[in-house]
Amino acid sequence: MSAKLPELDCDPYDPAELCAPAGLQGQIRELAPVVAIPRYAAVAVARVNLVEQIYRDWQHFTSARGVGLADFAREPPWRPPSIVLEVDPPAHERTRHVLAGALSPAVLNAWRPQLAALAADFVDAASAQGDIDGVRELAEAFPLRAFGDLVGIPSAGREHLLHYGRMVFNALGPDNSLLRDALAGAEQTLAWLSAACAPDALSPDGLGARVFAGVEQGLIDSHEATLLVRSLLSAGIDTTVATLAHLLHCFAADPGAWQQLRAAPAAVPGALDEVLRFASPIHTFCRTSVVDAEIDGLIIPAGTKVLLMMAGANRDPRRWKNPEQFDPNRTRRPHVALGHGVHVCVGQHLARLEIRALVEALCHRVRSMELLSDPLLAPGNAVRGIARLPLRLFPG
Repeated sequence: MSAKLPELDCDPYDPAELCAPAGLQGQIRELAPVVAIPRYAAVAVARVNLVEQIYRDWQHFTSARGVGLADFAREPPWRPPSIVLEVDPPAHERTRHVLAGALSPAVLNAWRPQLAALAADFVDAASAQGDIDGVRELAEAFPLRAFGDLVGIPSAGREHLLHYGRMVFNALGPDNSLLRDALAGAEQTLAWLSAACAPDALSPDGLGARVFAGVEQGLIDSHEATLLVRSLLSAGIDTTVATLAHLLHCFAADPGAWQQLRAAPAAVPGALDEVLRFASPIHTFCRTSVVDAEIDGLIIPAGTKVLLMMAGANRDPRRWKNPEQFDPNRTRRPHVALGHGVHVCVGQHLARLEIRALVEALCHRVRSMELLSDPLLAPGNAVRGIARLPLRLFPG
């Protein structure tokens, strides 16, 4: 006989909690393997091995009913579901194959010289200013340009990508003020997005055109190609911006760590993984149980939304020593900041390429960074970002 699920009277989507989600998520992680959250008729899992287990088990914990709090089997989504993230195998494999081909290492590596030159220009411009908002001048501006060029979308109106990302990721939570604020002015952004995803709007050498090449190859139809480009745009900016902002904050707050990274830029990939683990920009994704499923001796009833709490899982002391400490020299161990299993982030190599280009340019061109004041956090129902990051850059 299974044990009764322990309950916790809390609101994981309260803005105060979302500013530092690892706190409440850590409490949930240590309370029990699975914790009921009555406020949302959901359960939460925040132990890293169990989060990985559920991510892998798409047969019992489906993505097809939405990766947010809303259950697509009970309420229609406000946007077309992602045909990569919100669909399970075998259908998932066909569309992911097309997107993965467009984002292959060979394709992305060809962009390295262009990204390196672009990153150098952005860093030089920011350094010349001296005092900057690290979010506006670097964490937002560089991905908008770099990602937009890589995908091949029109340059005019790219700021809509920031709005669209907030819409998509806040819709993964409840109908709260964060979602309502994000949906304000949605019509204009959605109209721009629809036009930007059209094949005749995409540059012929960009990643978007490579997705549409799947139509000619008979792998997908034109409607699916449009949805795949749309999925790329929805996930490709907000998370990269948040990760870059947290990375700048972590190293500006730890001058010694920045000097170590400058001395060994080859360590950038490992440092990025530590930022992803420590900051967990995407803090919560959901699955839905399709049957009564047992997790570590506790039963999750069929039809239950499961909150997979990555911020708590990524600070699980069962896997990491001193997990509350930012340590870019930490031995790399698997984290879940980018998901896990068949739905692990398909665009992560693109994001890593952009982030690495900018951080390496900073290593070569910025002697030190000074945090001028505490950052202004930007809580979100799925992504925790930074709204403003006052920095002083010292070129060298």
